Parts: sequence; structure tokens; C-alpha cells
Amino acid sequence: MRLLPAELKKQISDFSMAVPRSNRPGFRSKGEFTMWLLAAVLSAVFAGLTSILAKCGIKNTDSDVATALRTAVVLLFSWIMVFISGSAESLTDVDSVSLLFLILSGFATGASWLCYFKALSAGDINKVVPIDKSSTVLSVLLAILLFGETGHLPAKLLGALLLAVGIFLMIEPKQNSVSRESRKACVYAAFSAVFASLTSILAKIGINGVDSTLGTAIRTCVVLLMAWLVVLLKKKQAGLKKISRKELSFIALSGLATGASWLCYYYALQNGIVSVVVPVDKLSITVTIIFSFLVFHERLSRKAFAGLCAMIGGTILLAILA
Repeated sequence: MRLLPAELKKQISDFSMAVPRSNRPGFRSKGEFTMWLLAAVLSAVFAGLTSILAKCGIKNTDSDVATALRTAVVLLFSWIMVFISGSAESLTDVDSVSLLFLILSGFATGASWLCYFKALSAGDINKVVPIDKSSTVLSVLLAILLFGETGHLPAKLLGALLLAVGIFLMIEPKQNSVSRESRKACVYAAFSAVFASLTSILAKIGINGVDSTLGTAIRTCVVLLMAWLVVLLKKKQAGLKKISRKELSFIALSGLATGASWLCYYYALQNGIVSVVVPVDKLSITVTIIFSFLVFHERLSRKAFAGLCAMIGGTILLAILA
């Protein structure tokens, strides 16, 4: 059975074979390198804020309803940016293959979000976030295989190993504290990680030749459709009337933070190196942990702190290799 049509295979191979190494995304001038790396860092900052704001917004609100509302805010923010940047004019120029991969990326994002916020509503944020960030390792490996990002391969694999070790140390359950809800949260977080890794790869292919702002907006349409479909199928729309103004405000703010994070992330993904952009973006865990301590008083154990240091070290190693 043929897994991919020939046209789609060609779209993937364009990244690893057809484009000379010196002309591939990431191998550009110093100024362009600085821009996409800075965008990846800003994406991490906004993503870290997203987790905290979302956690505040789902204390008494169903996670599926909160996800759907956040997505509506992201969609509005994304399309406003499309019209401000003038990229709406290029909407008709998006080819069918890019559109297909953007749509698939949107479905993967929607699935990841639903699992992530379900986990976030049931578990400790310092346990859920590291599991979700394990998508980084898979994304790095897939980028090496699919996009030919094999420069400094031994060091890249070492960076990925440090990330994996760090994740393992951070998600190790506390003694005598593994409740049924905690295990359930970990399972949802694991599914979130798998879908998140697929999001990065599919988006990298789909955003080829498409303005990153427009690509973000197109994907968000799919995520919004998926999020509200889940709400309607589960008959949770009645929960909209029960949301307090305070939680609604936090949900809206988390949507704005997500929109800002996505715009930065897909700019970096389009112009940079996937195996570097994804780990840098996942450093949002540092921002999340700092704020979770300040806001929720969730402390890290020594082992978890060692894991965080390993994750940061692996990310810095990958970034230096860019």
C-alpha cells in the first residue's frame, strides 16, 4: 500500500534533497538567523504564559469549553494580523498540497490542545507540561530523517538525549502521590505530545512558500472547527453560561498569548531549522515553572530541577549548532 501520493513525497523531499544546503531554511545571513531564533524565543515566552493563564481560566470551567473559547480568540487575533500584514492577498496563491498539510497540522494541533488542557485541568502543571514537551525529542528525530538536518548529527543526538533524560527526571511521580487523576492526566499529556510532534512536521511542510501569518490563520480555522465540534458532540455548550467573568478574562488572555506564540513559532519554523526551533520553543517550560511557583506555589524537587537543567542544556546545545 502506498502511504503517500507521489506529489506529497516530492513535497517532503524538496526540503532534504532539492534545496542546496547553503540555501535551506536556517542557513541564511546572520541577521535572518537572529530573527528566526529570536522569534522562537518569543514563542517560548508567550507559550509559557499561555499555560499559566489557561490554568487560571479552567479552575471551574470545562477544559473542552475553555479550549474552544481560547481558539476563537486566537482565530480573531490571527486574521487581524493577516489583514494588518497584507498577506490576505496571497490566500488564492496557496497550492493544494500546502493547504492539505496546513489542514492536517490544524487537526493535529486541535487534538494536542484537547488532550493538553484535559491533562492540565486534572493534574499538576509541573508534571503535565514536561510530558507534553516530550514531543520535542520526536520532532528533532523526524526533522533529521525527513528534512535532512544532519549537520553536527552526533551533537544533535546528544542534545535530544539530554532532553529525553530531563523529561524523564521531571515526570517521575512523587512517592505515594500517584492518584487516579494524576495517572489520567499523564496519559492525556502523552497523547498531547504525540500530536504536537506531528503538528511541527506537518506545518513545516505546509508552510513552505506560504506567508507564516496566513498559514497560522488557516490552521486556526481548522482547530476552531474541531474544538467546537467536540463541545457540541459532548453537549457541553450549556457550560458557557456558567463561566465567571474572571475565568473568561483569563481564557481570553491565554488566547492572545497563544496567538502571539503561534505567530512567532511559525515564522521561526518557516525560516529556521526545525530541530532547533522546536526545542527552543519548548523552553516555555522554564517560564511556566517560574510562574507556577509564583502563582500556584508548585515547587520542583531536586530531581525535577536536575531534569529542567538537562532540558535547558540540551536545547542550548541544539541552538548553538544552528
